Amino acid sequence: MPVIEVNGLTKTYGGRTVVDGVSFTVEEGEIFGILGPNGAGKTTTVECVEGLRSPDAGTVRVAGLDPVADHDRVTLLLGAQLQESELQAKITVREALELYSAFHPRPADWRPLAERLGLVERLDTRFAKLSGGQKQRLFIALALVGDPRVVVLDELTTGLDPRARRDTWRLIEDVRDSGVTVLLVTHFMEEAQRLCDRVAVIDKGRVAALDTPAGLIGRTAASTIVSFTPSRPLDEHELAALPDVNSVTRKGDRVHLGGSDETVNALLSLLARHRVTAGQLRVTDATLDDAFLDLTTPATAPTTATTDREEA
Repeated sequence: MPVIEVNGLTKTYGGRTVVDGVSFTVEEGEIFGILGPNGAGKTTTVECVEGLRSPDAGTVRVAGLDPVADHDRVTLLLGAQLQESELQAKITVREALELYSAFHPRPADWRPLAERLGLVERLDTRFAKLSGGQKQRLFIALALVGDPRVVVLDELTTGLDPRARRDTWRLIEDVRDSGVTVLLVTHFMEEAQRLCDRVAVIDKGRVAALDTPAGLIGRTAASTIVSFTPSRPLDEHELAALPDVNSVTRKGDRVHLGGSDETVNALLSLLARHRVTAGQLRVTDATLDDAFLDLTTPATAPTTATTDREEA
């Protein structure tokens, strides 16, 4: 049985449907990612998983339990790092870790967590004196201190510098390897591509796609992007007629082709026949960024007030 089961989840605020029939399952020991534009319904979805919101329709189960009806039992097996969190201004890092440990019958040792997350030198620092990145690392530690079976991480590395972000990624990989199931909401495509076993892309409250990162990338219109500056002009019709080409664009003198590996080989042959040199030739593979743009519509500002925090 999957650890997390979401079936037909629907949530409406003020007559506006924020989550519209979302369904997915998360297997034990998996890192499952949720991607989507701002306001797509991601945070509302995971807050229903956490039991912080009640669905208007559909069902949510965590280890077979209803997060709302069985909230106390779910709390013991699920850790959460919310998109927005606060602690009392005067509480120290040490006090917060000890307090949250006391909430659980068999907590993890918080000291190794503090070490991994670079908090040892801040143990006696009050919450109000922490930087944004230090607060984020503390909330990650608090999500893991209960030794959860499932952990929900909403915007895991927002506010972290590149080194801290990569250190956190390694920690989450270690957490997954220990058997913990991770539900990850992120705007960082590199993070999702690095960490996630599968990804659900949510757009306008619905699941637009669900696949592995590689599978989503494989759906993009162009799996390979070629860019170069020709030594003299080329006929755009000839470029468009190359195998697998689906886009030809120009930015000044620079030409960009979307296609496949076969496109690259055919382009090199074309350039040789016309004795054209390709200056600054670049060949790159499509990324999760490209898949995300293909699968989602541009976010627009909400026209009515909503209680869904991710709209802010």
